Amino acid sequence: QVQLVESGGGLVQAGGSLRLSCAASGRSFSSYAMGWFRQAPGKEREFVATISWSGGISYVADSVKGRFTISRDNAKNTVYLQMSSLKPEDTAVYYCAASAGVGGTLDYDYWGQGTQVTVSS
Repeated sequence: QVQLVESGGGLVQAGGSLRLSCAASGRSFSSYAMGWFRQAPGKEREFVATISWSGGISYVADSVKGRFTISRDNAKNTVYLQMSSLKPEDTAVYYCAASAGVGGTLDYDYWGQGTQVTVSS
């Protein structure tokens, strides 16, 4: 069992930056692949980024490529999403997720409650 708590969301102007954090508690955080997803009002949840258990493999969605970076610190049981050059269309609730499998864009077992990111134009 893994519990996930996101933080770092807020209101930012377009072009600005935010860093989201996801703190995990429970067992064997370092054995889980981690991901970030987001859901905007009236839209389906979409994949944003994923990182392997070791941090050696990561990738992000095309919509955020070059602007968002995912990283993790297994010593701190935390995964991060660094967001820069934010756009109004990045406004959404951002969710952290943990996968006991391969992760990727779909395969996640545990979810956090989400943190709101609002980008003003």
